[in-house]
Amino acid sequence: MPELPEVETVKRTLNELVVGKQIERVSVHLPRIIQRPSDIQAFAFELAGHTITGVERRGKFLRILLDGLVVVSHLRMEGRYGLYAADEAVEKHTHVIFHFNDGTELRYKDVRQFGTMHLFNTGEDLISAPLHKLGLEPLDEAFTVEALQGAVGRRSTSIKAALLNQAYVVGIGNIYVDEALFRAGIHPSKAANSLTTEQLTLLHKAIVDVLSESVAAGGSSVKSYVNGQGDSGSYQHQLQIYGRKQQPCVVCHTPVEKSVVAGRGTHYCPKCQPTV
Repeated sequence: MPELPEVETVKRTLNELVVGKQIERVSVHLPRIIQRPSDIQAFAFELAGHTITGVERRGKFLRILLDGLVVVSHLRMEGRYGLYAADEAVEKHTHVIFHFNDGTELRYKDVRQFGTMHLFNTGEDLISAPLHKLGLEPLDEAFTVEALQGAVGRRSTSIKAALLNQAYVVGIGNIYVDEALFRAGIHPSKAANSLTTEQLTLLHKAIVDVLSESVAAGGSSVKSYVNGQGDSGSYQHQLQIYGRKQQPCVVCHTPVEKSVVAGRGTHYCPKCQPTV
């Protein structure tokens, strides 16, 4: 599933590609993608004639801003956007098409068909599901050590489970949790409320650094992720712990171990990330 760096990269490319374009009409070929409103004809009718003014991100969600409306889009496992000329052949698994009046089209393709779209009036989306209960944005100035401690520091669950919980901190999925915990020297199964202030300080820096580096690299294309221009990310080549089972730790050369923590495959170094 695309995580914060990948969604941030898609956001940035869509801002380059579609801002200022006016929607002439919308075609929906897979109705279940549209979660709000439930009537896909109403979804298409509401969007016709509106102009895209920007694209923002909240957690792993895209917020496609229009004059008076917002489309909240979640890519889920393999959702992707691309800009095409109207006369280009439509690829298989293309489920939603925004037809612009300049002869181009923004197409949403989703092989797994898990993606969603919600349509709101401007401002309603941030106080409604699916965005209303999201936690801290780890790349915002408000994400401080104190804020991190307030979000996860009293949780008895494992620190990995706490960081994966989007109600506490958003956008950090399995790859980046493993990477941040490795850099901070914290075992993934360690109870969140057992972390010292020093450990939380190291973890805060690791989260910000890992996410920032991945955004700069265009995200991680571990499986099928591409941005809005069809380009893959390259941060997978910089991963220090994720996907390195039985390979030597980049710090101490101990073989990397993999287990299940918080229901997810988890990579860690038993020496650099002790359980005590």
